[in-house]
Amino acid sequence: MAQQTPRTELDARYGEPRATATEWGRAVALLTEAELFWLTTVRPEGRPHVTPLLAVWSDGALYFSTGARERKARNLAQNPEVVLTTGTNALHGGCDLVVEGRAVRVTDDARLTALATAWEEKYGADWHFDVRDGAFAGERGNVAYVFEVAPRTAFGFGKAPYSQTRWEFG
Repeated sequence: MAQQTPRTELDARYGEPRATATEWGRAVALLTEAELFWLTTVRPEGRPHVTPLLAVWSDGALYFSTGARERKARNLAQNPEVVLTTGTNALHGGCDLVVEGRAVRVTDDARLTALATAWEEKYGADWHFDVRDGAFAGERGNVAYVFEVAPRTAFGFGKAPYSQTRWEFG
């Protein structure tokens, strides 16, 4: 996926007078560096489901994996709309990020191999995956589906000074 330049807007209603919009390049750096994300999916009956997971930023999108039988995968089979959140969990300082988009399963073995390398480079040898039959293959025969989330809308919540930036794609 090619990197898009989003339309950027500072929402002055939710920030301090001296706040400025966070540049998308800064948000990308934070998404790349973040170790933990929170994924929100929707259960078939409409209730939300939130869970922490690892994710990798690559070529303009976030990628995450989940076991084929896990709640996340079952939710995504019914509704691919997701939100990924990461940040500092601090009141003062840093920037929290929210990425909204559609989770699309990645099945191309060449792309999965590149993503498996990215996972191991970011998280270490404990997160080594082989690629088999359009999925990550882990120890003990576990299979994990990989999903791509290209941002449709993203938000940055700065906390020094307080600000809210909205990025629109497409």
